[in-house]
Amino acid sequence: MPMQPIHTSTFKLRVRYGETDKMGYCYYGNYAQYFEVGRVEALRELGLSYKSLEDRGIGLPVRNYSVEFKNPARYDDEIQIITKVYPLDGLSLPFEYETLDLEGKVLNTASTELVFMNLQTGRPMRVPEDVQSLLTHRA
Repeated sequence: MPMQPIHTSTFKLRVRYGETDKMGYCYYGNYAQYFEVGRVEALRELGLSYKSLEDRGIGLPVRNYSVEFKNPARYDDEIQIITKVYPLDGLSLPFEYETLDLEGKVLNTASTELVFMNLQTGRPMRVPEDVQSLLTHRA
């Protein structure tokens, strides 16, 4: 992404046994959930919670999701997910992620693009001014 992120957030987790596949690797589908936690917490750190948006009738569905796997995480590995929030691009909100092991080796990189949606109509909507203010300026 050409712009600088407005916020970067990091959280750690330990890969649980039930999150691994037969090869002992963290199952690839789990990363979408990890990235969701990263998004939710990064927005919370900016002063915006998903719950407060939903209470206002605003949803944030994922429009695009891309991930590139480089190295596996295994059962009981502690990993960190770095989430970068980028400025609003019209009606969409871009994020980038990087998953690292504790030695700093990159396990995967990913990106998502979310859109603002009116929960009653299911249609895209304008970003409320207070939300736009939080998501367009560098934190």
